[in-house]
Amino acid sequence: MSTSAIGAGLVLAAVLIGFGLMLSRPWWVERRRERIRQRPFPLAWRRILRERVPLLARLPADLQIRLRRHILVFLAEKPFIGCQGQPITDEVRLTIAAKACLLLLGRPTSDYYPRLNEILVYPDAFVVTRERPVGAGVVQEQRQATAGESWARGQVILSWAHVVSDATDAASGRNVAVHEFAHQIDQDSGVADGCPWRPTEAMRARWNRVMDDAYQRLQTAPSDVIDPYAATDRAEFFAVVSEVFFERPLDLAHEEPAVYGELAELYGVHPLVW
Repeated sequence: MSTSAIGAGLVLAAVLIGFGLMLSRPWWVERRRERIRQRPFPLAWRRILRERVPLLARLPADLQIRLRRHILVFLAEKPFIGCQGQPITDEVRLTIAAKACLLLLGRPTSDYYPRLNEILVYPDAFVVTRERPVGAGVVQEQRQATAGESWARGQVILSWAHVVSDATDAASGRNVAVHEFAHQIDQDSGVADGCPWRPTEAMRARWNRVMDDAYQRLQTAPSDVIDPYAATDRAEFFAVVSEVFFERPLDLAHEEPAVYGELAELYGVHPLVW
């Protein structure tokens, strides 16, 4: 065999091996995740969840088991970073992970927020800088305090004080962690636009029609269920109604039944029956 033929054979072999690794990687990842899901869930962790995420007590037993398994994978794959002296304890990690995984209960979880690289946690509200156009091509920078952010480049930023306070008033319908992780789902295409991926054209058209109609209603009439902040833009509308969907499902289904139906299909669960 000639040297050129040997070289060509080696190149072909390398390509085939690389292709085989690409094909096998999802299988390998899923196999690793399945091992993680089978790990024992410590009793101390269950106590933390009962105290910090009382919403989970409403879940049926099978969904509680599924949630705990998702939490194990999430904690194994997503790093947490404390900011401004915020310690990252089991309590912090578990509370936030539970709220993030709540949105995954009925969804395909082969990627577990694939664009998310890390979760940053501040002790309280933190300051962000935003750009606001003021006309004639001029942009003005404004600093404002916020309880949560979701960035398309792979970060969710949360105020721990607000994450904790959300659990003390379920009637408010507010849940900053659910809000920001809903933005992560919305950012599946790289931008939050209130239109998370739907598998068919008909489903996308129906989603847009239902959400646009409800968004327009909120522009003209205040709601007792949906926070006025949802009227900011369509991305915030989606994140806010996602909070209400999990926190006050009966109220949302009564006021905006079509919105509830779209979210139930997106998230694959029905909090009304919990």
